[in-house]
Amino acid sequence: MAMMWAGRFSKEVDSRVNDFNSSISFDCRMYRHDIAGSIAHATMLGEQGIIEKSESEKIIEGLKGILADLDSGALEFDPNAEDIHMFVEQVLTERIGDSGKRLHTSRSRNDQVALDLRLYLKDKCNDLSKIIFELIEAIITTAQEHYDTIMPGYTHLQRAQPVTFAHHIMAYAWMLTRDLGRLRDCKKRMDYSPLGSCALAGTTYPINRKRTAELLNMGGVMANSLDGVSDRDYCIELASALSILMMHLSRFSEEIIMWCSWEFKFVELDDAYSTGSSIMPQKKNPDVTELIRGKTGRVYGDLMTLLSMMKNLPLAYNKDMQEDKEAIFDVIDTVELCITTFTPMFKTMTVLKENMRKAAAKGFINATDCADYLVKKGLPFRDAYKITGTLVARCIDLGTTLEELDIKEYKRLCDKFDEDVYKAISLDACVNQRCSEGGPAPEAVAVQVEQLKAILRQYDFD
Repeated sequence: MAMMWAGRFSKEVDSRVNDFNSSISFDCRMYRHDIAGSIAHATMLGEQGIIEKSESEKIIEGLKGILADLDSGALEFDPNAEDIHMFVEQVLTERIGDSGKRLHTSRSRNDQVALDLRLYLKDKCNDLSKIIFELIEAIITTAQEHYDTIMPGYTHLQRAQPVTFAHHIMAYAWMLTRDLGRLRDCKKRMDYSPLGSCALAGTTYPINRKRTAELLNMGGVMANSLDGVSDRDYCIELASALSILMMHLSRFSEEIIMWCSWEFKFVELDDAYSTGSSIMPQKKNPDVTELIRGKTGRVYGDLMTLLSMMKNLPLAYNKDMQEDKEAIFDVIDTVELCITTFTPMFKTMTVLKENMRKAAAKGFINATDCADYLVKKGLPFRDAYKITGTLVARCIDLGTTLEELDIKEYKRLCDKFDEDVYKAISLDACVNQRCSEGGPAPEAVAVQVEQLKAILRQYDFD
């Protein structure tokens, strides 16, 4: 395939340089968006009288034919093409003749690639939002089944206070909802057309940029032609948003890894989402979650690639910016793979309720409630705190728990204790009394669920 820019040069470019320059191997995934942009551009050229209407129509029909053939597999990408833009234009010219050469009037590959990437990433924001939405829905469904499943809540990975499994996993549902919001905001900012910026300084032709943006269902046009072709902040913003998402998914994965261990045994993964050991027959490994944890670092690396690529580029376009696509494509592919594997794994996971409750009973996680009991009897909190700490130490010496400690031991330290302390420090009471907004009490978690459902109803993915 001949180079479109070959007229300026007196000798062939070294084949190694052609290979080095080529991006068709990875930017071919944008063929639908490239053709959509070209159809909009050709439509506008005809409407503005920049080319004959008949030629505009001929170009559009030719582009639609190429799209249909690529979709069906009747046409294959030429690995020798420099990029998807040159490939489409070359095939178009071969099919309809010189009219195909008029398509590039008042357009540069600089604004063309910037448009294609924005259109592609806009669609991927929708795709990613849908699968994040499905994961949030899965978490909500599981939470509704476990309003009363008591487990220990942790700080510093030490048992701290009682919560419910529903309360715990709803924390991740809220994190993922913020990730969904970041994607929505990111999509809004990338939804501006750079088409018409041309190489960097616009064009002398009487183009209608708003018309092409309208045909492409975009929110508006880039106000500055230099900015239109020379920034990739929308790629960086998307990679950043997805890095935060992966951080949340990695934290969730880490907890599931711990919960699967014999030391916790809070959950058991379905066999379909576990692997075994080549030498230890008893093993059931949570490889899915471990890989997600590892792939999070990969997404972070892609973000750093994009930031480093752009940090010292002068305006306007520079060839360095070709490195944007492999990095952002890898981010998208990695996140899609992780979420679409995590969601069914989570849905099929067995929650071991009794093990959770036993762990909650053994960690003195009702100590704060014991102190609160004394406060309600009139003691200052600091005094109640000290007395309860002494009781915990006594329980450890005796090898017992606060629930099982004899009332005489309680009264020996403080005469305000009575038999009703056992009700106050029961796990169910400890959880049910934490009914403040956002708390773990079943009714408080149910309110969270309804709040989140209301937020999710506001989303559409058009």
